[in-house]
Amino acid sequence: MKVGDELPPLEVPITRTLIVAGAVASRDYQDVHHDAVLAQEKGSPDIFMNILTTNGLVGRYITDHFGPEARLRSVRIRLGAPNHPGDTMTLTGTVTAVEAGAAEVRVVGANGLGHHVTGTVTVALPRAGASGSDAGEMGAV
Repeated sequence: MKVGDELPPLEVPITRTLIVAGAVASRDYQDVHHDAVLAQEKGSPDIFMNILTTNGLVGRYITDHFGPEARLRSVRIRLGAPNHPGDTMTLTGTVTAVEAGAAEVRVVGANGLGHHVTGTVTVALPRAGASGSDAGEMGAV
């Protein structure tokens, strides 16, 4: 792995179920994440995904690529265009730094309206041949 390497894209269909389930799982009961009528009354065309669901999807994207032994050290994201039901978010990533046992990845999640999420993730990578318990003991990056 080297700076400039691109992760394969991940397409995430944005369904009403995904939005509501993510909000409920993260105990975010704001009506804009589950009630289309109230979301529309507040100016949104429909319900929209909360940041905690987005954060989880970004984490999944990174760990799907680097494997189950990789550990997220930091996730710094910013939301942009909302994810509404019926759209697709495509996550892409580019390695921006590689240091002893860690990589930084610039992540973008785009949908039909533009960039839903942008940010960077620092991931600690397992040492070659390390067992699961050894890999989790690496120092912070």
